[in-house]
This record gives sequence, structure tokens and C-alpha cells, in this order.
Amino acid sequence: EVREVSICKLNLTQNAVVYDIGSGTGSVAVEIAGLSETVHVYAIERKPEAVELLRKNREHFHMDNMEIIEALAPEGLEELPVPTHAFIGGSGGRLMDILQTLYRKNPHMRIVINAISMETIAELKEVLDTFPVEEEEILQMQVSRVKKLLSYHLPQAENPVWICSFMFRETGTDPMDNSKKTKQDAGEPGTGKNGEVQR
Repeated sequence: EVREVSICKLNLTQNAVVYDIGSGTGSVAVEIAGLSETVHVYAIERKPEAVELLRKNREHFHMDNMEIIEALAPEGLEELPVPTHAFIGGSGGRLMDILQTLYRKNPHMRIVINAISMETIAELKEVLDTFPVEEEEILQMQVSRVKKLLSYHLPQAENPVWICSFMFRETGTDPMDNSKKTKQDAGEPGTGKNGEVQR
């Protein structure tokens, strides 16, 4: 259910170039690739065991329009074709760095982020404050499944997932530079002439 909503929020178009960052076993990448032969998907994953499952799933579902990139993001994104869309299911604690790389590659692209941990959820506001975006939306989904136990049917809740979606908006400046300046103007520690911390 969360996967379906997340893909829907991507607002995919014909001839889209999609990055699936933190692809895992490839459930999102495979489903996106299966929507249209004109869509090209790059599944980026750093864990060898997950990459092996990705390859098996690509072969099983015959997804010729899906490429597997065994690399750490954002470094592994640098040499890939310019994306039009990106789904971020895992960032390895480097969400801001990944988004900065994506913004530099295409400041008009569509982004969807899934957040489960409190650390990533807390970063979502910083993301929207740092990067110039439009059509931003954050929603939280929690699905319950009914399972049979003896003669009873009991609902069991899955973990809640936050889904953040937006379009980048080009401003002509580096959003991370603007963020640093804003924090310094707000009184956060800066660096003096001799390298000392100023408050």
C-alpha cells in the first residue's frame, strides 16, 4: 500500500529517468519499470546481498529498462544520466547530501522520500526549509492487516511511514550555501578569521 502511494506521488511521465535510491530488493524499481517500457529505472543499492536479490528480481520479471547500480549514494549518482524523478527509500544518514547532488543534476525534478526512523522524519522539515521546492506534501500512512487467530480475526498494525513529495524549483543558487548563511544569520556558531568558533 505504501509502495503504491509513493509511486503515485512520483507523477511519472513518459520517458522518465527514475533513480530508486536505497533500492533494497527492488520492489519499487521493479514496479516502476513495469509501468512502461519508455521509463528507465536506475536502482541504486550499496549492500551486496540486496544487490544480488535485485539482479534476481530483474531477471525474474524481465525488466530490460531497469539498471542496477551497486554503489553508495550520492557518490554513485554522479555518472548516471540526468534524472527526472527520484524515489528515496533509504539514505544511509546522508539525505541532505543526496538531495544536494540531485538538485545539481536537475533542479526541476520530482522527489518522493519515505521516512520510517525518527531521524529521517525529523530531517523532512530541514529538507523543505533548505531546498527551493513547490507542490510539497507530507503525509503519514499506517496500514492494519486483519489476521486470523483461532476463531477470531484480529487487526494488526504495520509500522507508520511518512511520505514526503515535492518538485525542485530552480533559483540559480546552491541551496546548501543559502542554508549555511541562514543558520549563521540566526546566530548559530560560525568560524572567525583565525578559525575560532564564534557565537
